[in-house]
Amino acid sequence: MDFQLSRRNLMLGTAAMGAATLILPRGARAQEPRRGGTIRLAQVGGATSDTIDPATYAAGPLVTAMLAVCNTLVEIDAKGEAVPELAESYEPDGEARVWTFRLRDGATFSDGRKVTPADVIASFNHHRGDDTISGAKGSLEQVIDIRADGDNAVAFELSSGNADFAYLTSDYHFVIMPAKDDGKLDWQSGLGSGGYVLVEHEPGVRFTLKRRDDYWKTDRAWFDEAVLLTINDATARQNALMTGEVDVISSPDLGTLHLLERRPGLTLVEVTGTAHYTMPMFCDTAPFNDPNVRLALKHAINRQEVLDKVLRGHGQIANDSPIAPANRYYAADLPKNDYDPDKARHYLKQSGLDGLKIDLSSSDAASVGALDMALLYQQAASAAGIDINVHREPEDGYWSNVWLKKPFCASYWNGRPTEDDMFSLVYAKGAEWNESHWDNARFNELLLKARAELDDGLRREMYTEMQGLVSSDGGTVIPVFVNYIDVRNDKVAHGEVANNRFLDGWKIVERWWAA
Repeated sequence: MDFQLSRRNLMLGTAAMGAATLILPRGARAQEPRRGGTIRLAQVGGATSDTIDPATYAAGPLVTAMLAVCNTLVEIDAKGEAVPELAESYEPDGEARVWTFRLRDGATFSDGRKVTPADVIASFNHHRGDDTISGAKGSLEQVIDIRADGDNAVAFELSSGNADFAYLTSDYHFVIMPAKDDGKLDWQSGLGSGGYVLVEHEPGVRFTLKRRDDYWKTDRAWFDEAVLLTINDATARQNALMTGEVDVISSPDLGTLHLLERRPGLTLVEVTGTAHYTMPMFCDTAPFNDPNVRLALKHAINRQEVLDKVLRGHGQIANDSPIAPANRYYAADLPKNDYDPDKARHYLKQSGLDGLKIDLSSSDAASVGALDMALLYQQAASAAGIDINVHREPEDGYWSNVWLKKPFCASYWNGRPTEDDMFSLVYAKGAEWNESHWDNARFNELLLKARAELDDGLRREMYTEMQGLVSSDGGTVIPVFVNYIDVRNDKVAHGEVANNRFLDGWKIVERWWAA
């Protein structure tokens, strides 16, 4: 649906930024939610280096747990819309440059303290400034001031208008935690305003959560307890589900997914969204600093083969841009970076090379099938005279020891509900998570202009050009978009599932209930 920027639409926060297709789970049944029971969940992505500092959040059980312990100002619902959560309402000024969020009166932290503007300010400032280590720092570069607006509201002043700003506040980094007396964030306490309290955290192993009886949302947080396990090995994760050790798993092994589909009592929960596999290369490091080498590598991967053999058809072919068909301004008509060994050789010759030998770091900790994807890439690229040496990296610590450290590696993104958030977080000059070190002056110029542009048609033109720049000049190979797939047993139930991430937007603990 076309987005008409109006004070009413922005205030109510009901303008969808793009629809995604819901693939209804087989055997789904309507059922009224009920209190009680325990949900046991196994995910990939946990590490012994995990901390509950929101600046360090990346993925896995850590994020799922903290989104049950805490709230964000706004959350993304099952229709892909930004709806108020800890905020009761939000409203921009006429230029979408100052956004005011009014807090809910009854929202409290688990120790009984009321959530105040000071807590919100501390939670966001934790990701701002020169000293922050937050990967979300780039998303808040546009914020020039955060201030209390009375006793129960917070105003964000931006450097220019941003029609999507409410969506940005739903990011999982921006959970609201208490402020200390000095205005810093008290993340060490583990306190949040969500429906659960943190009972146990063994990094890289498990989280144990217990439901609050006084949660301000009366229609959420149904389970008495939640146990979230890190099981990075896909086979072990599926065995845990099949033996009844856990009730739900994320990221099943797609090669054996058909076996789970046929097993009585198990149900696939699959949605299409914005997730994508990536292989970023450092654009400031030879040989990747040559745009022709980057194009050669983009034409040297057989995307259809990755879709068929790694994803088993559970996704779509991508074109080296992170903006998915589920996003509002997706550009479907860009020139395609198809698999073409002759064209890859052509670009190598443009770089003065007859061949190329490079290292690619990969691990299934990056994504399910990431190692297989790297090996398929190695085989396909050899036809273009490109010798890819695949380094199999340890799963534990992959995100702290390999990602952002090695010049060419496997990575993964859940995507974001808006183009601006995705581009600002990963592709803007100087962004903490600019995993390819890409710096394109025209792209950076358009990023600021598109964010502030309130004319829908002009925004679309700018985002189309930006997708073209990322695809043709960027330093990231993006072969496929992947569906979000979870598998559950018949001991848990749910309503319509959100399409913005795995596990019902990582809100499974709050939204699902015991069957």
